[in-house]
Amino acid sequence: MEVIIGILKDAWAVIVEAAPFLILGLFVAGLLRVFLSAALVTRYLGQGRVRSVVMASVLGVPLPLCSCGVLPAALAIRKQGANDGAVTSFLISTPATGVDSIAITYALLGPIMAIARPIVAFITGVVTGFVQTISGKPVPNKPQAHAHTADSCCHGEACPPEEHSRHPSLPNRIGAGIRYAFVDLLGEISGWFLLGVLIAGAITYAVPEELIGKYLGGGLLTMLIMLVVGIPLYVCSSASTPIAAALILKGLSPGAALVFLMAGPATNAAGLTVVAGMIGKRAAAIYLGGIVVCSVAMGLLLDAMLGAFGWSVRPTITGAHAHGFPAWRLVLGGLFLVAVAAIFLSRVLPKLKRRPPTCPHCADDESAPHHRS
Repeated sequence: MEVIIGILKDAWAVIVEAAPFLILGLFVAGLLRVFLSAALVTRYLGQGRVRSVVMASVLGVPLPLCSCGVLPAALAIRKQGANDGAVTSFLISTPATGVDSIAITYALLGPIMAIARPIVAFITGVVTGFVQTISGKPVPNKPQAHAHTADSCCHGEACPPEEHSRHPSLPNRIGAGIRYAFVDLLGEISGWFLLGVLIAGAITYAVPEELIGKYLGGGLLTMLIMLVVGIPLYVCSSASTPIAAALILKGLSPGAALVFLMAGPATNAAGLTVVAGMIGKRAAAIYLGGIVVCSVAMGLLLDAMLGAFGWSVRPTITGAHAHGFPAWRLVLGGLFLVAVAAIFLSRVLPKLKRRPPTCPHCADDESAPHHRS
């Protein structure tokens, strides 16, 4: 019981520290969802072999999509005529970061990691996308029709009056963005965020500092271990952040943590099979290889820069001994925790209560002989 209480206290410290920034990040993500139309995204990703790769990474960095949520979006831009390089760049830069994860990175890991994380995601997406473009065959761009949806706008283009009249008002669009952020998006990450917070609490409470500092302090071998851990793991960018903060607090180098922050959200075993089916096995190998090489190289570079300039990354979580949080932050953290738990349970409980299909031969009487057999 003492161990459980200690882990929960440390997890609570993570939530109180991260809640204000994550709420802000979710709000910005909701606004991006309604003001950045799908037609605009696909138009920029379908023009040019070089420009499309860069734009795919530029647009992918702030978008709040996880490693599974990005797959249908990537399939859509591919159908719009984007080449494999642009698709690869989008598949890497989008799940590796986002406005919500940047905000929580700033909260838990400070400004250096909050700046380094999106930059590394952008560079990895662009470099891998260029390699994909050079090694693959050109994909002819297809003409794109201007799409009018409930959450899109003309963005300065000529728009027929009958279509323009269908656009929702500004307050309605902001309301739709808030609903998306705090219902849909928070629902997608709620379970993984809670799991990540609990793992961070367990690491902070139970793992001795000398253990990670001695065996996983830094260097190439440590980063390769982080790759082995992160690549098959399904964890969203927001949920991976408290885990990385706890590991750094126990002695892991920031560069190795950066490798985990890239490999964990950008890859997982299930997603890799879908990527292979979407762009081919050879292209999927380039996609995975680009993540491995770029994330390790950027991790080594970050550690070298921190040593050369005397910078440091200090996680702000301090575990069970944390005290002195302002009252408003404690209240906000509690409300946020209740909201996350409520949304998570509202999505999980209906699945647990779902009844099995009715048997047409016995009116769902499980005592019938063929049920027993």
